[in-house]
Amino acid sequence: MSEKPRLLFLSQTLPYPPHGGVQIRTFHTLRNLAKRFDVTALCFYRWKPGRLEPDVEGAIRALGEFADVRAFPIPQEHGRVRLLLDHARSVLTGRVYTVSTYRSAVFVQAVREAQQEVHFDIAHLDSLDLSGYLPLLGELPTVCVHHDAQSLLLRRRAHHQGSWPKSAYFRYQARLMEKEERVVCTNVDLNVTVSETDSEVLRQVAPRGNFRVVPNGVDIGFFQPRVAEESGIIFVGGTTWYPNKDALDFYRSSVLPEIRKRLPKVRTTWVGRASEEEVHSYSSAPHGLDLTGYVDDVRPFIAAAACYVVPIRIGGGTRIKILDAWAMGKAVVSTSIGCEGLNARDGENILIADTPTEMVDRIQSVIENPELRHRLGANGRRTVEEDYSWDAIGNRMNRLYLDLIARSTGVRRQPSQVREVSFPSD
Repeated sequence: MSEKPRLLFLSQTLPYPPHGGVQIRTFHTLRNLAKRFDVTALCFYRWKPGRLEPDVEGAIRALGEFADVRAFPIPQEHGRVRLLLDHARSVLTGRVYTVSTYRSAVFVQAVREAQQEVHFDIAHLDSLDLSGYLPLLGELPTVCVHHDAQSLLLRRRAHHQGSWPKSAYFRYQARLMEKEERVVCTNVDLNVTVSETDSEVLRQVAPRGNFRVVPNGVDIGFFQPRVAEESGIIFVGGTTWYPNKDALDFYRSSVLPEIRKRLPKVRTTWVGRASEEEVHSYSSAPHGLDLTGYVDDVRPFIAAAACYVVPIRIGGGTRIKILDAWAMGKAVVSTSIGCEGLNARDGENILIADTPTEMVDRIQSVIENPELRHRLGANGRRTVEEDYSWDAIGNRMNRLYLDLIARSTGVRRQPSQVREVSFPSD
């Protein structure tokens, strides 16, 4: 019988392979927690008809090195009727849409069965998206991870919506998300954010909440500088995440035309999951932009580029993609929102640009000035070595969880403070 404390890990994603920002953090969080805890992980996974079906069994086997893992589909993604009903339920109940997204009677049963099988010492909610399951955890000490401040993200998305109805709906959802953040952040024992910026936003929403910052990280052994002939511009991020798609459209319409005028031989490579239609549509036009679609290993693409661009206008949390680029010694040009929450110092380890003209100017300076390019890259590598190693970050998180168990009195919240959960069907 293991002497490790036992941890119940509830996740909105099945974090293998760890190829996206949230998946990368969740994977390394799970891997590091497993060093000090016996972990049971219940994970949702995403799959939509018409897309490559995920290797769920393969992911469970790979993650089995760290935890007892069980995986469940997100019911909403298998039917448009469910999608529409979830939006309607959000409006009718006045509760944020993400709670309905993850409504699953099967998952409820799995949580209950896991607690019958194992006497857990602590619970981990990997996202506020799973707040509907908080009542099932009773008085169990609970940590909620915030990959970003979601109400802020929704307000930013509302600002960039083209149509008034969409903008109004996202503003409405931002208000509902803020209500959810206030309830959850106040009632869990510990809120873990990825940046001080996110902590400050959530503290304003829930001033009585307990917050600690545990930043995103990078595998500095996997991502290392490579000797390569550098040319062109790169971005890494799939179009299935709206901020990345917005960044792509913004870059293509507002930045790329001027790049083509000033640097006609320089091409931009956009690496990440995209539909076949998107790959064909964006890559076929004569504007110097190539979409690769999904790739197994982004490192060769990053190594071959002279400039790593992050034209993100919407989002929260911190961009793991910048940490990857820094770890490979790449010069990065980013918007302020793109590098928000990171130890980013303009002119030292990154160049910050918030208008199309600024972005073009800074990209041009990186492409044409090898000394600047190499200095930025070297300083970026030094930044991740000092501040963003996953193992050091994992040690910090483990101490927080162990301290929480030690301080737990068994009396955490009153039942009336947390909303009841009732998921009669999928």
